[in-house]
Amino acid sequence: MPTYKSLIFLLTIGLMPVGSATADVTTSDQKQAVMAAMKIATITKMYQQDADDQGLSNPAALQQYADADLQAAIQLEQNYFDKNKTSCNIDYDVLWDSQDPDYTQDKKFSMTEQGLVQVSLAQGSDIYYELSCDANNKTADCKVADVSLNEDGRTLRRYLQETCR
Repeated sequence: MPTYKSLIFLLTIGLMPVGSATADVTTSDQKQAVMAAMKIATITKMYQQDADDQGLSNPAALQQYADADLQAAIQLEQNYFDKNKTSCNIDYDVLWDSQDPDYTQDKKFSMTEQGLVQVSLAQGSDIYYELSCDANNKTADCKVADVSLNEDGRTLRRYLQETCR
């Protein structure tokens, strides 16, 4: 009988580090899931606001949800227009990938393996958002850092920084 108790004791000790490592992985997975949910919630809210306002939010919905770097790039465009009386902006609504958006179209929100929020529009377009989130902030504060304009990796922020100088 003492051998049986010793064997159980050794097995228990041997499994303890594995259980601890599993808990760390689970905690990491939970944090990633929470972060993904925060990002998707931010983009969903931005689209809902833009649809409710029919794209007439002032400032624009994207600008309201943008981080400081993207806001600065958007401001470059506004300054360019004030100075030159012409726009250096993209000639379509970035959120809806359209000049005449259908605000009622179905949308699907998901996460890519790269951590971007993908918005798949009923018209067939996919738009990708890079977000930065304050993980320590209990208010789930995420901001749009950039928007991919095409599959080539061109982004809105870079386009505005290069074109609106």
